[in-house]
Amino acid sequence: MGLIDAGLRGALIALLALVIVALRPHWRHVRHAELVRVGIALCASLIVQTLSASPWVEHELRCQPQAPGIGISLGSAVLFWLFARAVFEDGFKLRAWHGALWAAVALFGATVCQWHAWWQGWVLMRAIPIVFALLGLAAVVGPWRVDLIEPRRRLRGIVVGGGATYALVLVGLRIFSADGSLSDGAALGDVAMLLALTALIAGRLLAPRAHGLWSKPAAPLAPPPAPPSEDPQDQVVAAALARLMGEGRGYAQEGLSLAGLAEQLGTPEYRLRRVINQGLGHRNFNAYVNGLRLAEAKRRLADPAERQLPVLSIALDVGFGSIGPFNRAFKADTGLTPTEFRHKSLADS
Repeated sequence: MGLIDAGLRGALIALLALVIVALRPHWRHVRHAELVRVGIALCASLIVQTLSASPWVEHELRCQPQAPGIGISLGSAVLFWLFARAVFEDGFKLRAWHGALWAAVALFGATVCQWHAWWQGWVLMRAIPIVFALLGLAAVVGPWRVDLIEPRRRLRGIVVGGGATYALVLVGLRIFSADGSLSDGAALGDVAMLLALTALIAGRLLAPRAHGLWSKPAAPLAPPPAPPSEDPQDQVVAAALARLMGEGRGYAQEGLSLAGLAEQLGTPEYRLRRVINQGLGHRNFNAYVNGLRLAEAKRRLADPAERQLPVLSIALDVGFGSIGPFNRAFKADTGLTPTEFRHKSLADS
């Protein structure tokens, strides 16, 4: 069993190192720089975890030599959460407090030899991975319904079913261990699960595709009027969608969802998702709808005939439920508040 364990750990470390080498050229990628940086940090952290969780290290070394590895391994939970967000949240940005949070968790884990109270060594060491596994799940599941990219939707299933299961199973194994360390059999199962999960995710991230992860984003031009699909049903859906979201002002419906829009058009969700993503070039349903709402809002705010109409009335009329989300979306899109945009547009006209 010892040779099998060592072989699996060697394979896992080699695969993680390969992923780092493959990701490194994309460090400054236009769209995915944040994902690359978190991914490299997570792979490096998992390499340390693979070594520090080996039976020889846990059973033969004293506490002090193990402490740095324990800290970095505990910090992997934070990196998993950030990785899930970087993969599945368009526009995700790393912040200074993310690094500070990782450092705090890693430092806490590295002080394992100084713990005396039972709640430090038993409760917190188990609670931290569970909390960040659940946060990672929330980042994956939350935007699932509005994600229009089919490969990324399938990748969500792997992360949900694999990453969270791995984290929770590992915590469970340590909870039911007498001294918190893994038995030889549990350690073998741990590295086997992590190797399988890493191989699946690495394949999804690194496999080349015509519209793959590393493709450059399209230029910010107006989307084509119809999808390039030769499927007649896709073209029918595209035409109906254009009518509903154009002259029908379908985007102005408060709380509009992909399922609700598909029902109105009488088409399956997967077909509508394909038309909006592959035909119109949008990655997220909410971003697509809000783009239409903001376009009308900007037109009306710049219209001298509507200068007396309150901003709130325009926000509600184009489909926003309240002024707060409208102001935030408008500022993110234009760099100006709606009032500033109106004053500038009317002054220019």
